[in-house]
Amino acid sequence: MKKTLRALFILLFFWFALALYFTNRIMYMKKKDEDFILNREKDAGRFNPKDFESRPKREVAIASPFGYSIKAVLVEPHQTNRYIIISHGVTETKINSVKYMNLFLERGFNALIYDHRRHGESGGKTTSFGHYEKFDLKAVVDWLKIEIGHDIILGIHGESMGAATMLLYAGLIEDGADFYIADCPFSDFQQQLAYLIKKDFKLYPRLLLPIGDVILRIRDKYSIRNVSPISVIGNIKHPVLFIHSRKDDFILPTMTKELFEQKNGPKMLYIAENGLHAQSFNENRVDYERVVDEFLQKYVEPALST
Repeated sequence: MKKTLRALFILLFFWFALALYFTNRIMYMKKKDEDFILNREKDAGRFNPKDFESRPKREVAIASPFGYSIKAVLVEPHQTNRYIIISHGVTETKINSVKYMNLFLERGFNALIYDHRRHGESGGKTTSFGHYEKFDLKAVVDWLKIEIGHDIILGIHGESMGAATMLLYAGLIEDGADFYIADCPFSDFQQQLAYLIKKDFKLYPRLLLPIGDVILRIRDKYSIRNVSPISVIGNIKHPVLFIHSRKDDFILPTMTKELFEQKNGPKMLYIAENGLHAQSFNENRVDYERVVDEFLQKYVEPALST
């Protein structure tokens, strides 16, 4: 009997320790070195420091509802009411958003790029893969509308976690932009974690996720189950362009296809042929820009003329 209890205790301790490690990976996911991001984007020709510095811009600090500052850069080379907000992916910074910013600057938009909580220059202690980040995005949207005016034509572009954050904001808090571009989002965080647990840990997710969720509720005050863009996608009325790379093996393209199918109203889907996760723009730039132009011409330009 004692041996059975001892074995049970060891097993429970093992699963608790594994779940603690698992929640650490979620809350404190290792970020890329900021110099690495900068040099990577420079070497690839996606970030030109002289060009960036020459842009009419200003650095701003936006108050998060959670008590820290969200650091952003507002770039305004055009006399226009068209604006785009770029929401980067996990482990990245706003430097990774510059390539998307430039795409929209070339199309007559002004742009705001910002660092998510616990990334870049922004505050915040943990990463929540969209749960807390969606409220920060609302703060960014609200600040921009107060600063520039509520009559702006506003788009939001999100990549990976930034795309999931954007969809959660639009579907759960407010459909506050005129259009959205969701590049390689996950459809449901619990399903995404289950996939990664099987892929990376070689474990059965139903044994780890429940206890991990309990510990996450205690440590970071939210449930994995609440981070689910697919559950709120039906609330988004404005146009959404969904983008994913066919060969993405980190967030599977089936997730974007599911989101596209569940979205009501105006929408487009582009599955890029080349590149892995978050590489659709980098590996398919001509087609990426073509699809963005088609989306804007179909859904944004007609709205401007009415």
